[in-house]
Amino acid sequence: MATSKIVFITLFFSLASIIANSKANFNDEFTITWGDGRGKVLNSGDDLTLSLDKASGSGFQSKNEYLFGKIDMQLKLVPGNSAGTVTAYYLSSMGNTHDEIDFEFLGNVSGQPYTLHTNVFAQGKGNREKQFHLWFDPTKDFHTYSILWNPQRIVFSVDGIPIREHKNMESKGIPFPKNQPMRIYSSLWNADDWATQGGRVKTDWAQAPFTSSYRNFKADACIWTSGSSSCGSGSKPASGSNWLTQELDSASLGRMRWAEKNYMVYNYCADLQRFPQGLPTECSATD
Repeated sequence: MATSKIVFITLFFSLASIIANSKANFNDEFTITWGDGRGKVLNSGDDLTLSLDKASGSGFQSKNEYLFGKIDMQLKLVPGNSAGTVTAYYLSSMGNTHDEIDFEFLGNVSGQPYTLHTNVFAQGKGNREKQFHLWFDPTKDFHTYSILWNPQRIVFSVDGIPIREHKNMESKGIPFPKNQPMRIYSSLWNADDWATQGGRVKTDWAQAPFTSSYRNFKADACIWTSGSSSCGSGSKPASGSNWLTQELDSASLGRMRWAEKNYMVYNYCADLQRFPQGLPTECSATD
């Protein structure tokens, strides 16, 4: 996108300055919103945990709203028999025509892989699911899950490896999330009616409480603040690239193709049974 268009976007949507690309304190950046004490900020704000038992799950949200940015969070997921549980980590606006960018981690019985579920909503419409297994056990250690969101594309990455790119195809009449500021949310909850093998495997409450852990949140992003005039588009994240215009280079595209080939287990653009009247327009459109 041309520089003049970027300036127009930042002025029109009243964006604030870039957040410094440094580790944030959970006490400063997030509010635990539900769970009656099951969500906890630990170690003077360096760590956060969410837990789930038969009575309730838990969740948190960011104090800031963002419009475009590079968001990183390290997660360690529920270990052992996590069937029926979902750890959700996502960006979302509000209302019936909301935008949303999702990571959801669907638990499984012991020894079976987690399913990493991704989705993109624009103006209230989702149904753009792609699912992956991971090349590591996400319960043994922390791994970094990232969302790059700029006016041209959304990129989902795991430990710096892009696994999915969703491009802006508004020229083809396909809505793209770019006008609504979004908060960061995360929750741990029971979804055993659908999460594990289509709901066939239920939550084993004898394994409760279930716990997911978080650390090293970073946001190099535009904070939505009424009356502000600039996004500070000259600022750069640690990679040295300007995320506001960042795209995947040939090496990154190669890594994404590797992830798709070896670890993608569901792609809505290949599900003819689900879309008997024809696949969604973006599945065949080219930018």
